[in-house]
Amino acid sequence: MQTSLFLLFGFLFAVSLGMVISHKKRLYDVPDARKVHTMPVPRLGGLSFFPVILMSMFLVIGFRLYFWDMDTSSLSFNMLYEYLFLFVGMTLLYLVGVCDDLVGVGYRYKFAVQIAAAFGIYSVPAWIGMPFTVFIVVYITNAINLIDGIDGLASGLCCIALSVLSVIFFLRGQYVYALLAICTLGILMPFWCYNVFGNANRGHKLFMGDAGSLTLGYVISFLIIHMSVTNEVSPTLSNPYM
Repeated sequence: MQTSLFLLFGFLFAVSLGMVISHKKRLYDVPDARKVHTMPVPRLGGLSFFPVILMSMFLVIGFRLYFWDMDTSSLSFNMLYEYLFLFVGMTLLYLVGVCDDLVGVGYRYKFAVQIAAAFGIYSVPAWIGMPFTVFIVVYITNAINLIDGIDGLASGLCCIALSVLSVIFFLRGQYVYALLAICTLGILMPFWCYNVFGNANRGHKLFMGDAGSLTLGYVISFLIIHMSVTNEVSPTLSNPYM
């Protein structure tokens, strides 16, 4: 019960932050012959994804550690290095995405950063895991990035994927991974509403930009890879205090 409440708190906190800051951007996607919109639309809607995911996750885990007598030894070393690599990779992709949204970044540089960010996620023997992980991460990340051209398509599919992943990890007792999925879902839902139903004439419409799509693709690829290589409930995460 306590775990469900903390997951719900992380979700609501991410949603609230998303609603507050999603429409505050001041950089615009100017209409041209290839665009269907006729008014300048803010194109850094995904700028808030990465920081809000971090704040939501760390706030929930921090409250859990502070207010409940949780045995920190239940947080495994494998989980620690997975999340260290995850956040380093997310930071790299986030910065590249921001640069691409602001001044443009060549595809060669984006591919190089995606490949670098993919290392460290694998949980199978390195000679199999490393090349396979690189392929999966680059494939999923670019898939999300490339379909972000129709209102609600990338964000809607990501909402579905994150909802399913959060339920799967919750049922497996892997609550930290469920928290990552549900916090990402929480920040994405307000953006989806602005992206699909927003009125450009009133300044209420947003585009995700590479900062958002690269972050989403990386998070989803991380969760899918972890789900694929862990078929059982993790004993390190089945602590009743978590």
